[in-house]
Amino acid sequence: MTGKSSLAYKCAMSEVLFKALADPTRRVLLDELTEKDGQTLFEICGRLAMKHGLSSSRQAISQHLAVLEEAGLVTTRREGRYKFHHVDTTPLRSIVERWPIP
Repeated sequence: MTGKSSLAYKCAMSEVLFKALADPTRRVLLDELTEKDGQTLFEICGRLAMKHGLSSSRQAISQHLAVLEEAGLVTTRREGRYKFHHVDTTPLRSIVERWPIP
């Protein structure tokens, strides 16, 4: 992509990234994956309930993970019937590059 369409793509991706980071539950999910990367949905739900008192349903947590995945902040890998979630901070570079610290 070149020109304005490239800029529009970057703006759209920034909006997805900021939307993903705006929700406090999603930030807690990122904290948990940063602390222990490669968790299944079952493990994540258990840690959220024990450590944070969050009793969200597995479906709700799965939807939050999907938003984080769309923003590129979470990647997944499958092993058999298990799906492991990994944090990826690469998209956060766009924020740092947008407003560099002097």
